[in-house]
Amino acid sequence: MIVHVIDDDEVIRETLGILLRGEGFETQTYASAAEFLAKVDAKTRGCVVTDVRLPGVSGIDLIVSLRQRGLTLPVIVITAHANLALAVEAMKKGASDFIEKPCSAGALLAAVRGACKMVGEVAEPPDLAATRENLAKLTAREKEVLIKLISGLPNKLIAYDMGLSVRTVDSHRAAVKKKMGGGSLAELVRKCLAIGLLGAKPPGREGEGTGEETRARH
Repeated sequence: MIVHVIDDDEVIRETLGILLRGEGFETQTYASAAEFLAKVDAKTRGCVVTDVRLPGVSGIDLIVSLRQRGLTLPVIVITAHANLALAVEAMKKGASDFIEKPCSAGALLAAVRGACKMVGEVAEPPDLAATRENLAKLTAREKEVLIKLISGLPNKLIAYDMGLSVRTVDSHRAAVKKKMGGGSLAELVRKCLAIGLLGAKPPGREGEGTGEETRARH
């Protein structure tokens, strides 16, 4: 399968290309989304790996443009940890997956192999009933953490907003992931999109934090 790599940094383009070719993928590289859009058409095959922040046409604009043309190439976006909100926005626009920088070779290859399975197939929708059932298992506080998480907030901001320690948020996040069936953050976002949870208002708090949480903040 061909992997179309888009990044304005030549070193990153070449590094990703070498890694992917070493795993048996054919690659084509582009310095900008505009360059790729000028060449892509209905005959283009494979998947796209792109930085979410690009000069000119951004990674999100790229996804929108492809979908407007009726092109369904899977798009994997790479984002800095601080740009998690952009990654969530990319998922809303139709990205198939996202990877946070610094991304490991394993994470990139897993995302590309996942995209391979999507090419030429109708993507199987998430099990909505199972997702709703798992959501019902969350406590009110865990659901609040989930909504903030899939809205793109990093753990530190979630902790500040909820008046908790980062360690407590980490604990809630782990519980949420387990109860929601595991998987990557991108998969969690995909499930929540399917049931319309993104954009929901966080539930009211269950009361003030416990003494342990309060002590942990100091």
